[in-house]
Amino acid sequence: MKTMAHLGVGIGWRPEIADAVERLPGLDWVEVVAENICPGHLPAPLLRLRERGVRVVPHGVSLGLGGADRPDAAKLAALGERALALGAPLVTEHIAFVRTASPALEAGHLLPVQRTRDALDVLCENVRIAQDALPVPLALENIAALISWPGEELTEAQFLTELVERTGVRLLIDVANLHTNRVNRGEDPFAVLDAIPLEALAYVHVAGGVERDGVWHDTHAHPVPPVVLDILAELRKRVSPPGVLLERDDDFPAEAELAGELAAIREVVGPAEQSPTRPSPVARILPPAPHPPAGPDRRARTGIGVEQAALLSALVAGTPVPEGFDRQRVRVQSRALAAKRAGVVAKLAPELPGILGGEAPYREAFLAYARNRPMTAGYRRDALDFAEHLLIRDLPADPAARRRLTSWWQDRVGSRPPRRFVRWARTLVGRAA
Repeated sequence: MKTMAHLGVGIGWRPEIADAVERLPGLDWVEVVAENICPGHLPAPLLRLRERGVRVVPHGVSLGLGGADRPDAAKLAALGERALALGAPLVTEHIAFVRTASPALEAGHLLPVQRTRDALDVLCENVRIAQDALPVPLALENIAALISWPGEELTEAQFLTELVERTGVRLLIDVANLHTNRVNRGEDPFAVLDAIPLEALAYVHVAGGVERDGVWHDTHAHPVPPVVLDILAELRKRVSPPGVLLERDDDFPAEAELAGELAAIREVVGPAEQSPTRPSPVARILPPAPHPPAGPDRRARTGIGVEQAALLSALVAGTPVPEGFDRQRVRVQSRALAAKRAGVVAKLAPELPGILGGEAPYREAFLAYARNRPMTAGYRRDALDFAEHLLIRDLPADPAARRRLTSWWQDRVGSRPPRRFVRWARTLVGRAA
């Protein structure tokens, strides 16, 4: 396996902190959410960073390589297009599933893959398909999880190690996610670091979170806690990471606080040239075979799909929790997914809270809508469906607010308000009867 290019210390680029990121001293690179940029219209602050020689890596969140279906060719093409537009040395994604095809449901979140032989077979084939389609190397991130699958056959370390051995894929290790899984699933982060092939490491994520009622929430909206830096320090004892990146996605702090967190990371990582390295067990880490082994049979994909659909349906559509899962944890995850939906929709459609009278009434209305209305086609469609849901019910009650919501919906859909359409359809049905 070839040595990964040195990236240094960087930060996740977000529009809300674009100006601050440009001013951060000693910044080596940034990571962008791939789905949030358009290759032909890159944001000016991002272009200025590139002109300064700051590397940019696209980080995908929507492929769902751990899902039962093969990767979507259009999504792969879009990710590759962004890598080329940014001149990126690699692209990254997650070991997760994010949707199901039957029924068609979107999680809007990264959900853990079953650590079973069948799930690993499916994942490996999906990864090989992605590698063949992408113009640059691929690295995959371990995710944070609130829940565990019953009947798992492999540990996290065994699952990651075999994935690397069978595909040659790189690893993006999120040390904050290792801490999350320590709290939520009882997994030892240091045992994971001891057992995975760190010579496959592409780079490292560092982020903050918060613990509530014994559950760690990987928010990316809180300062990086000492326990996460401790795991980074343990990783540093084992290998010199090619890159380390600070993630912050919400509740952005002052520029000085961001700079301070980056300084703390640099202090832990230290100079790369003085970093110790663990002997590399190269005999275990092979590039993908020229003729990869046969992929999973249809039975495996079908079984994985049924299991994932049952879990996702319980999380977003209120169906019964599948046997073997911790029902309380599933309920916590379900509430977290609904709250995330509400937050993302409010960001994409900031007019909605204003129309509905503020953040509190907006959230109350959205969570009532989301309780039995799973997302099927992404957040932008979700915003339109939410507005349609209200209008069909003659909501909001205030006529002026309802007119504003009607106008907002019409501007984006370009058709008759759903409330009037439903009444017209009901009239026709009544006449036909």
